[in-house]
Amino acid sequence: MQTILNTDFNFTGQTGVYNGKVRDVYFLENNKLVMIASDRISAFDTILPKGIPFKGQVLNQIAAKFLKETASIIPNWLIDAPDANAAIGYKCEPFKVEMVIRAYLTGHAWREYSAGKRILCGVALPDGMKEHQRFDKPIITPSTKADIGDKDMDISKEDILAQGIVSAEDYAVLEKATYALFAKGTEMAADKGLILVDTKYEFGKVDGQIRLIDEIHTPDSSRYFYADTYEENLAQDLPQKQLSKEFVREWLIENGFQGKPGQIVPEMTPAIVASISERYIELYEHITGEKFLKEESGNIHDRILVNVEKALN
Repeated sequence: MQTILNTDFNFTGQTGVYNGKVRDVYFLENNKLVMIASDRISAFDTILPKGIPFKGQVLNQIAAKFLKETASIIPNWLIDAPDANAAIGYKCEPFKVEMVIRAYLTGHAWREYSAGKRILCGVALPDGMKEHQRFDKPIITPSTKADIGDKDMDISKEDILAQGIVSAEDYAVLEKATYALFAKGTEMAADKGLILVDTKYEFGKVDGQIRLIDEIHTPDSSRYFYADTYEENLAQDLPQKQLSKEFVREWLIENGFQGKPGQIVPEMTPAIVASISERYIELYEHITGEKFLKEESGNIHDRILVNVEKALN
């Protein structure tokens, strides 16, 4: 199966390009951009050596769907999604923080908690909680938005304001939007028999207006549990059945990799790659409630170029 790993487009009106961990962003004239969702996969701030077939399509189509369905809460960057792997939108100046919001003690929060920490990003956590337990109310635990090669770091609201990373006025908008988006995402997940456990939102500003940017409620940015087995598994201290990229992190941890110096990414065999691809497709179908239709063509790059240029013109 084909994968799209690296891109080298030259779109009409192109002024520059930025290569992220998973997405390639092509900047255009008139404050526009084209975002390509590649099949690269990252974990522990490391881009893994093999691409995952259809992963980019899954992320791009989930993000486009949920951006459209949450646009009434806060404006976002999306203008059009003319290709399975590509979207066109507004170029925004990003805030250098990611607004992470959590409703359950899971993943990174649990790893910090089980190591003895009771303050996470300035938020006090009560003693006696167990893994996957629900918080009384969702908590926002921001992280810095790292430059290429650096790691995202936990940071408190107080430090964000004290360091002038975001103004108090703008942070109030980001905070309100984060809670509202998470409430909407929680409602949409419940309709599919899922629990939205945690997620992250990124925001930027264009022409003085704050907009939601990047992806939203995808398995790369969010974690879901199955609602029907949550209480029983929690009561019996069993692992929760998850819809997220956490299964990739768990596979890496089991094979001795957490992104630490000297560690080597385990071999990604064809069977491992295929299983990850299948899980992403499963995620798409559960999260959206729609059948996933594989966009297969002779040449993915050519298809994207034709579809994007047609939309731009």
